[in-house]
Amino acid sequence: METTVENIDQKARSVNFQLLTFYHIVYTNIYYMYKAIVHFFDKLEDQVRYHLSHRPMVYAWIGGIAIVLFWRGIWDLADMYGMTPWTSVIVSIVIMMATGTFVSFFIGERLLMSGLKEEKRLDQRTEEDLEKEEAHTQRIFEEIEEMRKMIYEIHEELHQHPKKRHLAKASKKEKK
Repeated sequence: METTVENIDQKARSVNFQLLTFYHIVYTNIYYMYKAIVHFFDKLEDQVRYHLSHRPMVYAWIGGIAIVLFWRGIWDLADMYGMTPWTSVIVSIVIMMATGTFVSFFIGERLLMSGLKEEKRLDQRTEEDLEKEEAHTQRIFEEIEEMRKMIYEIHEELHQHPKKRHLAKASKKEKK
């Protein structure tokens, strides 16, 4: 068989197509394996959290140990790659600021929100402040109770027999 430019071009196209097909198959398999692993650990996490939430001391110990081991691993990796303390600080600040975790980790959301709302710290709050908050909470509960009653009335009205519903509307009109 004669080697021509057309034959070489056909062979190259065939090889390129085979490589693309191979890469597509590999990528697809990796993608579905990743999804399966994530799904497995998502379900496992739900079960573990459910069982551990009934044993808070065990949960705290396991969580604490895992966090310490995680940080130990990061520390050792940084040492392996020769990171100086200053490099570690700079890299961590950049990563935490880029992901939005810097502020929430160090001062917490509650503290930040109370500052934005100009709330006092709990130890600075007076008895009058606490009474105001309690009265406000009570008003909220009363409004919720009113809403529950209104929803109940609407539910009852919707589930009445059609003739009774018609009579109820007529009696409401007469009262007006």
